[in-house]
Amino acid sequence: MTTTTAKTASNKYTMPAPHPVDKERYPLLSRVSSPADLRAMSLDELKGLCSDIRRFLIDEVSVNPGHFASSMGAVELTVAIHYVFDTPFDRVVWDVGHQAYGHKLITGRAPYFWSNRRFGGISGFPNPDESPYDTFTAGHASNSVSAALGMAAAAHLNDDTAPDGHKRNVVAVIGDASIGGGLAFEGLNNAADSAANLLIILNDNNMAIDPNVGSLKSYLTNLNTSKSYNALRYNVYRGLTRMHLFNERNRGRVLRFNNSLKSLISKEQNIFEGLNIRYFGPFDGHDLGRIIRVLTDIRDIKGPRILHLRTHKGRGYAPAENNPAAWHAPGLFNAATGEKIKEQGGNPKWQDIFGTTLVEMADTDSRITAITAAMLSGTSVSKMATAHPDRTFDVGISEGHAVTFAGGLAKEGLRPYVAIYSTFLQRAYDHIIHDVAIQELPVTFCIDRAGLVGEDGVTHHGIYDIAYLRNIPGLTLAAPRNGEWLRRLMLLSASESRKGPMAIRYPRGTAPDTAMAPLSDLAPALPGKGQQLLEGTDVTVLSIGPIADEVAKAIDIVAKRGISVAHYDMVFISPIDEEIMQQVAEAGRPIVTVEDGTVAGGFGSAILEWLADRGYALPLRRIGIPRRFIPHGSIAELRAICGMDAPAIAEAITASLSKHGNK
Repeated sequence: MTTTTAKTASNKYTMPAPHPVDKERYPLLSRVSSPADLRAMSLDELKGLCSDIRRFLIDEVSVNPGHFASSMGAVELTVAIHYVFDTPFDRVVWDVGHQAYGHKLITGRAPYFWSNRRFGGISGFPNPDESPYDTFTAGHASNSVSAALGMAAAAHLNDDTAPDGHKRNVVAVIGDASIGGGLAFEGLNNAADSAANLLIILNDNNMAIDPNVGSLKSYLTNLNTSKSYNALRYNVYRGLTRMHLFNERNRGRVLRFNNSLKSLISKEQNIFEGLNIRYFGPFDGHDLGRIIRVLTDIRDIKGPRILHLRTHKGRGYAPAENNPAAWHAPGLFNAATGEKIKEQGGNPKWQDIFGTTLVEMADTDSRITAITAAMLSGTSVSKMATAHPDRTFDVGISEGHAVTFAGGLAKEGLRPYVAIYSTFLQRAYDHIIHDVAIQELPVTFCIDRAGLVGEDGVTHHGIYDIAYLRNIPGLTLAAPRNGEWLRRLMLLSASESRKGPMAIRYPRGTAPDTAMAPLSDLAPALPGKGQQLLEGTDVTVLSIGPIADEVAKAIDIVAKRGISVAHYDMVFISPIDEEIMQQVAEAGRPIVTVEDGTVAGGFGSAILEWLADRGYALPLRRIGIPRRFIPHGSIAELRAICGMDAPAIAEAITASLSKHGNK
């Protein structure tokens, strides 16, 4: 890819070659190279800019897929933030980042947006290495309040002051789904007890990826605050400040009095004001002029405050407005008609094999329940929700709670299946150990998006689960190489003979086989038992999961070089197949391990430990994801740069044999 050096937040990143923004199609967006350009525009021009941004996103995302509906709904609030605040001196922290495409366009990256989520291109999420306007990594939900509060506290301690004399402002933009996460509540609780200059903007569109769940969702939907009361309260605040009757020492007492008075008058209690955080709203998040006025009014108020904006996910594109869940990340689509362009190929997705199998099992076993964390459709737990709604639980963006909740179900005799993306399950590690494994509870973790996930990039690669799960006593950890093995592992997970927790990891995308035998025709997998796929005399390859297909391609390559390879699909990382390992060790051949996970502490490390513990000193090469953070790109591109595609595996096989002196 042709690249040009551009000024970024760090020297780690080089911007791709720019594509000029079409001045005729996007007359106002083409004038914006930084937020400073917005501040010279009239309100009518800013409204025109919002239209340009939406048109640009429709044009670009329809041909280069990415997250769509969230950013379409956040255009006005994005423009208003950069118009009112002096970014990047004033910090803006985006939660998750699905809503931040408009932010990227305004901050000089419209000419580079053609490369969004492509290898070597800009990230689909805020990335501090990419731009000084991206102040904090934003790939997992609910972290914005805590991060922004830390920045605000640091600004206070450092006495950060702009050239015009204003103190640094810090803004957190968080969605109504993310604010329901436990970390967000922890941040709010701490912010309420802080004098830090923090503004929290609640972007409330009543949606996550799937419709929101939980009491907070209902509360936000029903919350209504008097416009006249907010105006009166702000005027009182200004008056008290001028008379030096309001300061940081008595701020809490004044706010408590205000909140009590309001509760008496309106006969309702605001949860945020109950925390002594000043609350403004809710306001129409698409009324640009109103948002600018409100932000300007509250910008200089000291201490934590919340601005509640109601927005419509998918705003400005009718198909996305009518079905925002389906348009969260729609893939390729016809911009003119809204018709989605389906991918070629009939293989089932891994998640759908899981969802279908779970329903089949639940049909005959009333103990089986399903839990997901705001990912009903993303994990295909939606199939279970349709078939057995009373046994399906969407707990919202609360992974730790999901695991402990599953532990409670299991303690009372049920068989819970927790379906969570690998990268999000990281957030629940303590819960897995403390609330499930120690008690040997039969909770099954169905780990979706395990391994490299492609264009979502560094925050979403599910590459650490083998390393962080295989050391937990009593936990069974397995990875199927195809759909049939996924079904067999799920049958094992529900069997009476299995004790303790089990984790089954599988990747994003389609499974390598298309036919699924009826569940009644399949035998459960045997715990700790792998399978020899190919006999050979020169080198042994041990693989785990569907990366076995890449190994098979590599074996075809080295066969033309006269190299004979024995290939084993180990199926289980823990417990490991002792019989296969003894056979491999006694054969004395060089060993190559291959996994779609980190090599640091992963499957290959487990093989090394087994050999070392028993005194075998065989040459061994570990192939997997190196100990560095991997960017975004296609799976094929990322496997190539990680040295784990078929040609790289073939070279490792050849090199291991040459070094061993056999060839």
